[in-house]
Amino acid sequence: MENCLPRRSVLYVPGVNTRAIEKARAIACDVIIFDWEDAVAPSMKSAARKTVADAFGTGTFLAREKIIRINSLGTREFEADLQAAVACGPDAILLPKVNSAHDIQRYAYARRQLKREDNTALWIMVETAAAISNLNSIIEVAPGAGIKLGCLVLGTNDLAKETGVSTANGRQYFIPWLMSIVLTARMNNVTVVDGVWNDFRNTEGFDTEARQSLEMGFDGKTLIHPLQVAPANAVFTPSDEAVADAKKIIAAFDRPEYATAGVIDLDGRMVERLHLEQAQRLIARMEAITTQPQTA
Repeated sequence: MENCLPRRSVLYVPGVNTRAIEKARAIACDVIIFDWEDAVAPSMKSAARKTVADAFGTGTFLAREKIIRINSLGTREFEADLQAAVACGPDAILLPKVNSAHDIQRYAYARRQLKREDNTALWIMVETAAAISNLNSIIEVAPGAGIKLGCLVLGTNDLAKETGVSTANGRQYFIPWLMSIVLTARMNNVTVVDGVWNDFRNTEGFDTEARQSLEMGFDGKTLIHPLQVAPANAVFTPSDEAVADAKKIIAAFDRPEYATAGVIDLDGRMVERLHLEQAQRLIARMEAITTQPQTA
């Protein structure tokens, strides 16, 4: 399920806002999510589907991946959204309000009812207490249901609203949930991106939370404003020092005398093969980041 594409900066764009969509074409984020759910009023849902379809049909985007967030299962908009999203040909469809493995099976059934050959990946929102509780079974059921699961996206605003738990003070009361989500994602080799920082003009606060996300093990962060793209990319890009150290570790283990060694002395520190694996992943990540994305 793991995808090597960088997902450092995942920018939400209102699916009905033509001006915002046109501006987004030139934004160097890794991912754009065209939102048909929270960002679109009920009376504008149909217009949003047409707006995004037109955008997909004309012009290019710098973003490496283009995702469409549809409305949730059981809503009056779900079927029309799903059909329109698949027709657009996005890299993935983002499904909100996923609560259980049964929701993935319901989604898979709806996809089959379209009777259209389609391998569009599914991203899922983790934004309810039920989703956190059932996350492992949600991920595990996807392959058997014929669904290619691409990424987990945290919805911290919705989770705070449902539970009444505050996101203030460094999200200290959220941390156990955040870490459990990261651990489940890693156990299943699925990428996972953190929720949004709401006060987009508070750049210092954003930088602090983004660095917290990185230290927790998230692959990137969802964003609500273009001003957050460059800072997110900077935080989630390996530093020059980290890259140089990774290359040094790889080069050391490539020496003939260390071909079968499990642990070596590198500049006075013990380095094991697990560090070699970490170094190789970091270099692969950096190569993915620096590879010129194809525009489409």
